[in-house]
Amino acid sequence: VIGINMLLWGDDTSNASDARKVCKKLNIPFTFLDLRNDFKRYVVQDFIVEYRSCHTPNPCIMCNKFMKFGIMYTRAKELKCDYIATGHYANIEFDEKYNANVLKKANNLKKDQSYVLYNIRKELLNHTIFPLGKFESKEEIRKLATEHGLEVANKPDSEDICFIENGNYKEFLETKAKFKPKEGDIVDKKGNVLGKHSGLYKYTIGQRKGLGISNPEPLFVIDYNKLKNELIVGEEKDLYKESLLASNINWLIDDVKNGMRVEAKIRYAAEPKPAKLILLPRGYARVIFDEPQRAITPGQSVVFYDGDTVLGGGKILSH
Repeated sequence: VIGINMLLWGDDTSNASDARKVCKKLNIPFTFLDLRNDFKRYVVQDFIVEYRSCHTPNPCIMCNKFMKFGIMYTRAKELKCDYIATGHYANIEFDEKYNANVLKKANNLKKDQSYVLYNIRKELLNHTIFPLGKFESKEEIRKLATEHGLEVANKPDSEDICFIENGNYKEFLETKAKFKPKEGDIVDKKGNVLGKHSGLYKYTIGQRKGLGISNPEPLFVIDYNKLKNELIVGEEKDLYKESLLASNINWLIDDVKNGMRVEAKIRYAAEPKPAKLILLPRGYARVIFDEPQRAITPGQSVVFYDGDTVLGGGKILSH
């Protein structure tokens, strides 16, 4: 067993120091990878490009694809490792239905991270271990770490985007990516001007607060017109859409058929919902839901499930 720590952003090497101590305690080799330039190229740049396109990205998905299950896996192979193991809450099991190893939800569905793992290469399912997938709670894991004398046993969870300080993505875009607030019109579906916005990147689909306009019925962001620099608002019913178009589809199983029934999950915190999958050329797919879904957001991912099994997924392009 070899311990690997990746430095992805900033100059804080405390995580590397903690990892080094754990490896020393376990008497295993330790490898440190400074991947900050790669992280900027593959994850941060995508984050910026998506916001410029009026999309709302999920950088954790890109990080898993390119960093943990891309560069780190390549490094692990160079170190003659047969498998990589990460702390994601998910399971990999052999499934007789698909006659292959498949990615499945974690036992603890509240912790499940299978959604952010759909984009890894299918062949990695034979070379990846998720030791936390069967655990029911973080407390069990902390208890194990304490019993083994690991100093990190009570280290706080990290849940925010690692390169966004204080969760303020707008400040990040303005200071690091030189986004300049550009005022424009807030319009309804008919194009009537209702007010002014202070930059399209500051708003997301489904947002209600901070619009600065009064209306008898509550208004929500339902779309953007990037060409006209318009923010389009509507009533809550306007947020519900019956279908979406997805691109860059990544399949984790071979047996995907046009028109097949799936459960589709449109964001990390959403429940998978019944839908029909229409396969299109060049890695596109149309997803038609049994019931309209609220606030389908371009830039987020749609992930397809067969029960607990992840079939694959793609990036939402439009609704």
